[in-house]
Amino acid sequence: MPLTLSRRAVRTVQSEIRAMSVACEKVQGINLAQGVCDTEVPEPVRAGAKHAMDHGINSYTRAEGLTAIRQAIAGKMQRFNGIACDPETEVIVNSGSTGAFYAACLALLNPGDEVILFEPYYGYHLNTLVAVEAVPLYVTLRAPEWTFNREDLERTVTLRTRAILLNSPANPSGKVFTREEMEWIASFAKRHDLFVFTDEIYEYFIYEGQHISMATLPGMRERTITMSGYSKTFSITGWRIGYTVCDQRWAQGISYFHDLIYVCAPAPLQIGVAEGIRNLPESFYQEIGTEYVQKRDLLCGTLKEIGLTPSVPKGAYYVLAEVSALPGRTSREKAMHLLDMTGVASVAGSAFYHGDGGENLLRFCFAKTDAELAEACRRLQQLPEKLRGKALATNVRA
Repeated sequence: MPLTLSRRAVRTVQSEIRAMSVACEKVQGINLAQGVCDTEVPEPVRAGAKHAMDHGINSYTRAEGLTAIRQAIAGKMQRFNGIACDPETEVIVNSGSTGAFYAACLALLNPGDEVILFEPYYGYHLNTLVAVEAVPLYVTLRAPEWTFNREDLERTVTLRTRAILLNSPANPSGKVFTREEMEWIASFAKRHDLFVFTDEIYEYFIYEGQHISMATLPGMRERTITMSGYSKTFSITGWRIGYTVCDQRWAQGISYFHDLIYVCAPAPLQIGVAEGIRNLPESFYQEIGTEYVQKRDLLCGTLKEIGLTPSVPKGAYYVLAEVSALPGRTSREKAMHLLDMTGVASVAGSAFYHGDGGENLLRFCFAKTDAELAEACRRLQQLPEKLRGKALATNVRA
């Protein structure tokens, strides 16, 4: 029998986000494809990591993470999210929120278990489910407000459904789920006895509405696996410091699989994040919303001006724009045309849908310095007048 890749590997494809980042680098363009978050890292975070390195915190940690960061996370969860948790038994420090989700899936899902995703979804969520041989089911959100109703959930569930994944604020849509929608999901999960995985990595990036953690709703604490991290908040996407908060019944298994795959999150960087949580004032987090809403409005205004109509996000730092007037049969071809014409990279909308729902959408990221975002907008405004006129006419007719 010849040597081959596993069936799992064949089913898993490279992230379209990474592919566009490579294409952008080749033409030395501006990368609005990947959420690299290249704004400044807060001083307490940098100083804390350096101090830890200089003082010998460079070895393996216990599987759940260092005591200092677990205690800091527990305090933050009580203060900001309204969730009381035991730092010794209900908090796990992970290698990013992506590592948190992978370990949770390994611990709580069996091959063939179904998990409901809201689409447009984040590709790593889908591919993680594929990697653990779970079966994704889809509830499609309706643009421009990305709405759904209770019947959409009920039509999706089967006897094999084991969990539902909630990403709020959401990548790529920027949707912030309302309390009413959260209550629908909570009632649905309890009625069908489902886990709820929540990816709350953008919890501080809120422009309209408010962030609500699912575990705070009645009866949801024991079945919710809350996952988040500081990659976005502290602009440290390469540090890979995330966390899981859940009932202790699930924590031990999740910790075991995280240890098996990653061993531990980087020790000195755990201390850097702990220092940031402890020492940054509340104003730091409040300023995130103020700063990023300005970035959002600049990019959305530019997209609207050139006829690529955005669905204005209420949270996170991505924009999905309608681009049917751009050349190309597929969203990937449209993204490549835009890169060729303007030097600005985006992500094909097809990366966020299991069907053809994203073929006229592109995702743009605005987690950039003011100077780089302004330059990207200047380049977008150089979209040929012929195409701009066609795009504007298309959107007027719509």
